[in-house]
Amino acid sequence: MAGPLRKIIHVDMDAFFASVEQRDAPELRGKPVAVGGSSGRGVVAAASYEARRFGVRSAMPSVTALRRCPDLIFVRPRFEVYKAVSSQIRAIFHDYTDLVEPLSLDEAYLDVTANRRGLPSATATAQEIRARILSDTGLTASAGISYNKFLAKLASDMNKPNGQYVIPVKAGPRVVAGLEVKRFHGIGPRTAERMASLGIHTGADLLRWDLPELTRSFGKAGRWYHDIARGLDERPVRPNRVRKSSGSETTFHHDLTDPAAIEERVLAMADDVWGWVEKTRQYGRTVTVKAKYGDFRIVTRSRTLGFPVRDRATLHATARQLIATLYPLRMGLRLVGVTLAGFDAGAPPDGQLDLL
Repeated sequence: MAGPLRKIIHVDMDAFFASVEQRDAPELRGKPVAVGGSSGRGVVAAASYEARRFGVRSAMPSVTALRRCPDLIFVRPRFEVYKAVSSQIRAIFHDYTDLVEPLSLDEAYLDVTANRRGLPSATATAQEIRARILSDTGLTASAGISYNKFLAKLASDMNKPNGQYVIPVKAGPRVVAGLEVKRFHGIGPRTAERMASLGIHTGADLLRWDLPELTRSFGKAGRWYHDIARGLDERPVRPNRVRKSSGSETTFHHDLTDPAAIEERVLAMADDVWGWVEKTRQYGRTVTVKAKYGDFRIVTRSRTLGFPVRDRATLHATARQLIATLYPLRMGLRLVGVTLAGFDAGAPPDGQLDLL
């Protein structure tokens, strides 16, 4: 393995949003809880472990969740509370290392090869971090410890909730060989299906494919699949990971067919994105509009401009043009979203350019 041995921890909070709600409302403890909307078009944002026993999962339509668990209790999300708790947790991480790469509000990679506390091992460091999270926030966390990010993330899911798991150097390839490829970070459902059609079901199957074969079948991603099958991942923990996009979307209570009503929602989502742009001063060139039809088919329309979007009016105009390409609608829309990507840091150039 190239380079010095690293000590990587992946910390993943246990059912984070739902656990915060159960912490703050004792009457919810021990009961199946879902954070999200309970209306016909609502979606589960997070589910407690009690709810997960019934098959309730995040991103599941609320009506499906209620069918699986009739006693499910829905709680409206409180994102400001979740962000505040996340900040507490990240402050704990930084007591041990500057090399913290947040992935979301509830998970992060830590490189503790050189930890500030001088603890003897990454295992001891993870134990202390989890104990402090519990003491300071009243919430439990799970952790995976290994010599690279890929294996650390795999490990954090192996002893949940409120546990940790270590994958040492000698065990890395063996652990990967015994797992289904659909559990690998970076292999989504469609890729897993394609691999299955080629006879690749487990890490051991993937290991039998050499790099030229994988590259022919999967393009540039072939290199990643080749490496992880061997327990290899040289990606560093990046404390200042650049955000690649900012987006907002909404699900309607009833399918919309009126162009004026749809445009109103699209512009509202664009306003959400623009609020983030004004706060961060990151300016993107690529605008994408997403739409989901009543039959759940998703379509997207994107445009990359020759300049960073410098004001709300430009974002609005581009989003309007993109949603207009869907008319006449094949059926009503149940969801729309707007995303801005292709960021240029800092202030955009002066002068207004023509969109057309």
